[in-house]
Amino acid sequence: MKLIINDKNERRLNLFIDWLIYIIGYAFVLILVSLIFKKHFYIDPSMCGLWFIAASIIIYALNKTVKPILVWLTLPLTGLTMGLFYPFTNVIILYITEFLLKSHFTMKGIFMVFIIAIFISLVNIIMQKCIIEPMVRKGR
Repeated sequence: MKLIINDKNERRLNLFIDWLIYIIGYAFVLILVSLIFKKHFYIDPSMCGLWFIAASIIIYALNKTVKPILVWLTLPLTGLTMGLFYPFTNVIILYITEFLLKSHFTMKGIFMVFIIAIFISLVNIIMQKCIIEPMVRKGR
């Protein structure tokens, strides 16, 4: 495990390790949801799970690039709803992923998309608090 120390003397995880942890977590969530909700959520299982990995990479990239912009743009609405609108940023990211992967990644119904978005939010929190932060603390 490698830690990066920046100019402000803050420690963080190597970007590749951070990327790998999140990709595995997102792939796990997508596999789990596709097994539980077969009628409402589909990811093409061909090519040894390549589409699960591709969807995970796209979700990770969108979370790091587009999500901060979405959060900033929807901040007034999130404030008015006392934070209840925040999971809808993940819903938007999932719809962008569905658009990019076309027939290999399909979701039916806003309720299903919202459930997946909540699972992804929970995975983000769990990985940050239970995996990444302890690894950074242990590296100190």
